[in-house]
Amino acid sequence: MNAKAVPDDKPVKKGGMQRVLDGIERVGNKVPHPALIFLGLIVLVIVLSAILSWAGTSVTTEVAEPATAQVAPEYEGGTSVAGNDAPPAPAIPDYSLKHETITAESLLTGDGIRFIFTTAVQNFNDFGVVAVILVAMIGVGVAEEAGLIAALIRKMVKVAPRAAITFIIVLLGGISSVASDAGYLVLIPLGAAAFASLGRHPLAGIAAAYAGVSAAFFVNILITPADGIITEVTNETIKLVSPNVHLNVTANLYFSIAATLFCAAVMTVITERLLEPRLGKYDPAEAPADAPVDHQPTEEEMQLESRGLRWSVYYLLVAVAIVSALTFIPGAPLRNPDTGEIFGSSPFMSSLLFIISMLFLAAGLGYGRGAKSLTGSTNVINAIVKTFNGLGGLIFLMLLIAQFIAYFNYSNMSRLAATGLADLLERADIGALPLLIGFILLVFVIDIIMPGVIPKWAILAPIFIPLFYRLGIAPQTVIAAYRVGDGPANVITPLMVYLPFIVLVCQRYRKKAGMGTVVSMMLPYTGIVLVTWTLFYILWYVIGIPWGPSAPVHLG
Repeated sequence: MNAKAVPDDKPVKKGGMQRVLDGIERVGNKVPHPALIFLGLIVLVIVLSAILSWAGTSVTTEVAEPATAQVAPEYEGGTSVAGNDAPPAPAIPDYSLKHETITAESLLTGDGIRFIFTTAVQNFNDFGVVAVILVAMIGVGVAEEAGLIAALIRKMVKVAPRAAITFIIVLLGGISSVASDAGYLVLIPLGAAAFASLGRHPLAGIAAAYAGVSAAFFVNILITPADGIITEVTNETIKLVSPNVHLNVTANLYFSIAATLFCAAVMTVITERLLEPRLGKYDPAEAPADAPVDHQPTEEEMQLESRGLRWSVYYLLVAVAIVSALTFIPGAPLRNPDTGEIFGSSPFMSSLLFIISMLFLAAGLGYGRGAKSLTGSTNVINAIVKTFNGLGGLIFLMLLIAQFIAYFNYSNMSRLAATGLADLLERADIGALPLLIGFILLVFVIDIIMPGVIPKWAILAPIFIPLFYRLGIAPQTVIAAYRVGDGPANVITPLMVYLPFIVLVCQRYRKKAGMGTVVSMMLPYTGIVLVTWTLFYILWYVIGIPWGPSAPVHLG
């Protein structure tokens, strides 16, 4: 008796995990564009402000106010003590606690509507994030367009010791977040090729590179454009509770460097001890017969690339020498003109993002000239223009975010929410650290449906920065917690824009690979990185190591 043939098109029964992944994908595909989300939030704030104002919503809180200054009478003559030419020490004002009632302000009253119409341009103009983006991307854009970022990645993978190749690929992924496209589009295929050339499973190389680029995206050993943007958004929101507080772009620098190295070590262990044993030995028969072959640079291209890298070093050294002369010589203009300090309150620290952008620009110009990939001033300008063209969508999003924050502040909803929640949490008395851990988990969950670093922070900062500040938690401590929660879910969310590309790279080596393949490979990275990185954050917090220069763990 012949067995009954099973039709090829019979649906395959899916397991529980696959059904969960399919569900996440369906929900994720229904999430609208971030611009539409912020348009909806703007409408929600306007309507909710009117409802809260109509309901008479208010909170009463205590604020510290300086006592009224006493004007001293002026007398003619010199000092009362002969030879005493020193100016009198400034008086320290006395502060007294006063009760302040915060009420909801409607955006649908005459004053509110006038505010909406008359401040739209000013809101965007005052939103320093846009200027930060444009300045930061000048140098990074030229370096990427010239091919410097891709060449550096290729060179470092090529010269990396065999035993350290996993760590090098993961670490390069973390560093490449300064120009994220290069990390995804260059390093991930290179990771697969490097592992395959060493007789290791190429999918493990893809996973290591993807984890390095994305699972700890918002930390780096360098100052990145995202650091500048997040800092500016924080400074916009901290004005609500403390106008005199101003963060520098280096507020999380120490933590960011240490976390980059720590996460790279953790992800290296995951790759070599968990993922590779599960994948087993690679069988080239798994690859499709028509799999595309990665471009192998010709000898002439390699010579030009090496020449470009040498020239980039020359240009970079000249730029560093100029910056050093402007900074380290006594009386140099980038020192604090009053105290002479370099690190802390100084022009050097205030201009650090601009300096880094100019260093990238110098290195990019050197590489472009040496490799003949970017010659002539017109081509350089075109590279910058091309970079700016690619920022159009982000700048439009910034326009909407600027309005959202301005309306949110005008309505007093942020102060009402922060004060009300702060009172509730103060009465609960659960401590700062449990609150920060809860915040990390909240960011992690939100990241599954909103992977972007900037849109999430634009929504969370107006609520949580004032809230945590009122509870005595420094803004830089909150940003560090945000970094921890932001990364681990990036590698498993179906909303990651590069996920289809990563699936395509996997299919070069395993024809049956799909989204489930990628997510199943990356799940261990998500869980283990989240847990270990949170423990790392807790240890850092408990020890009290500053997050960055002049950025202590606790409010002074």
